[in-house]
Amino acid sequence: SPFSSSGVNTLSESLPKSYLSHYSELGVAHLPATVHQSPDSGLGSTPLPSNRFRFASWHHLPQCDLTGDQLTCPRVREGPSDEELFQRQADSACVERWRRKKREKEGQSWEERRQENWENCLELNLSYQDLGDAFQEENFLRILRRLIRVEQLQLVNNSLSNLSSVRLPRCRVLNLHRNHLVSLHQLPKLPAVEQLCLSENAISSLGGLDRLRNSPLRSLNMTLNPVTFSQDYRAR
Repeated sequence: SPFSSSGVNTLSESLPKSYLSHYSELGVAHLPATVHQSPDSGLGSTPLPSNRFRFASWHHLPQCDLTGDQLTCPRVREGPSDEELFQRQADSACVERWRRKKREKEGQSWEERRQENWENCLELNLSYQDLGDAFQEENFLRILRRLIRVEQLQLVNNSLSNLSSVRLPRCRVLNLHRNHLVSLHQLPKLPAVEQLCLSENAISSLGGLDRLRNSPLRSLNMTLNPVTFSQDYRAR
């Protein structure tokens, strides 16, 4: 355990010096390296080896060779920049011109795309991303469109309302539990899907079910959707 009997963190004392020196070289200077305790906790501020990285994305860490397909549940949600927040105070046409110019000028670097490596992900959990902004949803859809080899995908509780622009050619298991889908027409293209979970959405009809007719679908979960109260629902 990294904690002593008194509750003081001893992780930094138990780690080899080579380990600590390695991570000290990766440090981000402007990020805090201590954990703040409450005044009545009886503990002082205790440095943690990994604390300095808590605000950094994995593909932005120097000397980091980890790629997106090696992570169990990567955090991909990003907030708008201060510049974009300022621009939102202007009219919508001005904002759109600014966004288009920014995309053309910057784009995404080849190195960052290689580090994310979404194209080689086979199993991926992108649940609970808290997509509360249009910018975040746009970036999320960008990632989904790159999942050309994913076979098992978890997208639970992401407030997703339309994935019709996404194609998942090899996806066998897709979990869309607790999102905001109102129609089967809003599903991604799933030619290989075998297990599909749509529970706790807002789907009110079976229109669009024929889109899954040619897939090898074996399991379809639509519990707690309004459509389950319609006549002959299970037979259909």
